[in-house]
Amino acid sequence: MAWDFETDPEFQKKLDWIEEFMREEVEPLSHLGMAVHGPAGREKFIKPLQEKVKAQGLWACHLGPELGGQGFGQLKLGLMNEKLGRNGLAPTVFGCQAPDTGNAEIIAHYGTDKQKEQYLWPLLNGEIRSAFSMSEPTGGSDPLTFKTRAVLDGNEWVINGEKWFSTNARWAKVLVVYAVTDPDAKDPYRRTSIFLVPTDTPGVEIIRNVGVGSGEIGQGSEGYVRYDNVRVPYDALLGERGAAFVIAQVRLGGGRVHHAMRTVGACKHALDLMCRRAVSRTTRDGKLADLQMVQEQIADSWIAVEQFRLLVLRTAWLIDKHKDYNMVRKDIAAIKVAMPKVYNDVATKAAHLHGALGVSNEMPFMHMVTSSLVMGIADGPTEVHKVTLAKQVLKDYRPDNDLFPAYHIPRLREAAQEKYAKELAEVKDAYAASRGARSPAEA
Repeated sequence: MAWDFETDPEFQKKLDWIEEFMREEVEPLSHLGMAVHGPAGREKFIKPLQEKVKAQGLWACHLGPELGGQGFGQLKLGLMNEKLGRNGLAPTVFGCQAPDTGNAEIIAHYGTDKQKEQYLWPLLNGEIRSAFSMSEPTGGSDPLTFKTRAVLDGNEWVINGEKWFSTNARWAKVLVVYAVTDPDAKDPYRRTSIFLVPTDTPGVEIIRNVGVGSGEIGQGSEGYVRYDNVRVPYDALLGERGAAFVIAQVRLGGGRVHHAMRTVGACKHALDLMCRRAVSRTTRDGKLADLQMVQEQIADSWIAVEQFRLLVLRTAWLIDKHKDYNMVRKDIAAIKVAMPKVYNDVATKAAHLHGALGVSNEMPFMHMVTSSLVMGIADGPTEVHKVTLAKQVLKDYRPDNDLFPAYHIPRLREAAQEKYAKELAEVKDAYAASRGARSPAEA
């Protein structure tokens, strides 16, 4: 029997260390505001914690040993990310922050030696940041509508266009830019290429920074970027010309799973706070925990989180088993669909249980609710993943072309009677014989 839900003792020790480290050293930094961010703050607060993580052999664990990681595999990453997911600073402290992780992954897979030297190793060491510059203001969720173009002029590419929600653009050293290079290619998925563009290249303009949820307009971590006759050398191309969507699947498949892993941690954190409130808050009828409606909300939340967690861990196990994201497309789509709903439901219940305090900026719940909405959009909207999931499920089925379906009960009954005709006859004869053996008085 191969099923096993236990963690091996050695890795459990790592998880126990992460739990204490998160509680004692990472989570307190969240309450220092902007002091933690920026060059001085990173040097003072983040770098020392990163060194402790490296000393524990837990740095950039999403990578293989050849890139300085541990090669843990997705299942162990899932167990780690449950703990990291409850705090926004944790991924940076552990060297697995988005979008740098995905960008580093595709540079590792497709970059030249020069590109790796210039960008990969500094990214892996936490020395620079990067931005994923793919979506566009007019493109919505359909990458085939991209307007940004890259035209070859001699030995240079000239890039023109605008990109929307280029995460971390304001802090990035390099932009991973998607641009159409072959608009007339017969295969629409071979029209786009990827370029590595330094942010200080002439013509790169951050029109404004965009925040998620509330806050001042012009502030935030999502860049609205314009590329105005941006010239980069031919070797700024990442991978083959026209291979953007092939490369994207390498990046986005893992990214979606890691988002889900961290969301498990966020959901468990919201549930934990909900339960703490329920046993602490007293009303005139007793504690909130004594009220059946509260108990129902907690029960529903616990079930939803555990179901989601098991689906995520099973998906991680399948990735480790097959070593091929394409073979796990159905499962990845499923966790992407489940993620925003479970997160939103649990965070909303937790906020509601805290009353007015719950919807204030003195509690984390409204940020969680907003984050749940982001999870329904990032790396492809929920609707697209539902379509992918349905197609993957339906491909294993074949049509019934008769007047009535193959599972029509009269048809099944007739087939069963035909299959067991001999046995039915024997049972009938035995029954008749038993009736004939009965005495008249018994009859």
